[in-house]
Amino acid sequence: MLRTERVESAIQINRGELFRFGTALIFIIGIMLFTIVRTDGGIDGILLVIAAMIGGYMAMNIGANDVANNVGPAVGSHAITLSGAIIIAASFEAGGALIAGGDVVGTIKNGIIDPDMVADRDTFIWLMIAALLAAAVWLNFATAVGAPVSTTHSIVGGVLGAGIAASGWGIADWNQVGMIAASWVISPVLGGFIAAGFLYLIKRTITYKSDVLGAANRMVPILVSLMAWAFGTYLMLKGVKKLVKVDFPVAVVIGLGAALVVFLIMRPYIANMTKALENQKSSVNELFTIPLIFAAALLSFAHGANDVANAVGPLAGISEAITGGEVAEKASIPIWVMAIGAVGISLGLALYGPKLIRTVGSEITELDKMRAFCIAMAAAITVILASQLGLPVSSTHIAVGGVFGVGFLREYIKSSYARTLQDIRDHHAEHDQEAVDAYLAKFEAADVETKGKMLREMKQLAPGSKLLAKRERRGLGRVHRIELVKRSLLLRIAAAWVITVPVAGGMAAMFFFMIRGMMLP
Repeated sequence: MLRTERVESAIQINRGELFRFGTALIFIIGIMLFTIVRTDGGIDGILLVIAAMIGGYMAMNIGANDVANNVGPAVGSHAITLSGAIIIAASFEAGGALIAGGDVVGTIKNGIIDPDMVADRDTFIWLMIAALLAAAVWLNFATAVGAPVSTTHSIVGGVLGAGIAASGWGIADWNQVGMIAASWVISPVLGGFIAAGFLYLIKRTITYKSDVLGAANRMVPILVSLMAWAFGTYLMLKGVKKLVKVDFPVAVVIGLGAALVVFLIMRPYIANMTKALENQKSSVNELFTIPLIFAAALLSFAHGANDVANAVGPLAGISEAITGGEVAEKASIPIWVMAIGAVGISLGLALYGPKLIRTVGSEITELDKMRAFCIAMAAAITVILASQLGLPVSSTHIAVGGVFGVGFLREYIKSSYARTLQDIRDHHAEHDQEAVDAYLAKFEAADVETKGKMLREMKQLAPGSKLLAKRERRGLGRVHRIELVKRSLLLRIAAAWVITVPVAGGMAAMFFFMIRGMMLP
């Protein structure tokens, strides 16, 4: 009886995990049964069934890992609940994949290997299956340890490793591989600087002002309009472009039109909202709630349209090779293949996404709605800039880099402020303590312009003997260093980024040799 109670207790604790695993397993089995009905049997039919099951597994892992970057900041800032974020993201991811995912997809992601060097059709099929499986397994592991990684880099590593195993080192385009490696630095740095730049702009133009609400009335409609411009252009380039040919100037003009409409709507809306708010910094956060919800939805739509190819590209290539009998650089996407990708991404997000959503949204650094808004802006603007400059970037790296960017900016500002207060105390060491406290209270209540004026006056009036020596200032900097970013998580995520391509490549090579060994007579 006691043993039975312990078993029941253990099942109760792990009931949620069992439910998630069972649901995922039912989805994979459903794909298997559906694909079996569509095939004529034989070795080709078996390979297509296996590829479809692995494609569904890959799609679920994309949803579990990559989608968190789109909604994590909005959830961490409490602009939207976790359940609401999952519903919005799942709906818009599936919509983006099905509506704007495109009719044709590249089978060799990023052109990193030469398909002409693949020996034959069967070798190509084994290569794609190995690449898909390796990328999916690596994403599964990264999600389990709470590391947001790039799904694009995962499938690139898989294709690269399996390609080398199939045809040797000469098959790879090493210039392209080098560009991808460069994006490990380019993506997070660009995202971090742009997010930090927007946060600093908000602080200087709104929260550092004495009349916070008056400044918000002027600036928030402009900031939200900039977001509309960025997202309008972003969606044209990353979503609608798959349906209708849109070049960059047209996308910018359409985005500008959306920005003007949003400005006309937001100006009276913000003015009406500020009437019911108190004149303090925390009130400004409420003005960014609706824009953040829209940002999460639009980022999810664009991600579904763009990154569904990571799951269905190899699967579409395998389907094309089986039906057409030859290796193709581009393959048409059957609706059933796209449906596997769309449903798999949504299901993976719902079942396993919350872990990475919490990591991105709250575990790296504390986010409020202003900071989350800046991260969303960075995500859209960085992709636009990088695509026009021909720089390889990862949406995952951009979003996570944006989170770290706002966190490090907060550290710098708070540490600098703490050192400034200490400087004031040192400059007034000979004064009465009450007078010093009164001066500090006046300083803290002042806006940024007044603070700068007070500091300049203080330094002019203070005796030279009271200035801190250079060595003392370095010591003071160490004393007042404030850490608002979790360093251990930073190192773990950075390590996962660096090893994604080689680990996925190594696993893909291993899987290719295993599959070839089983399939050869």
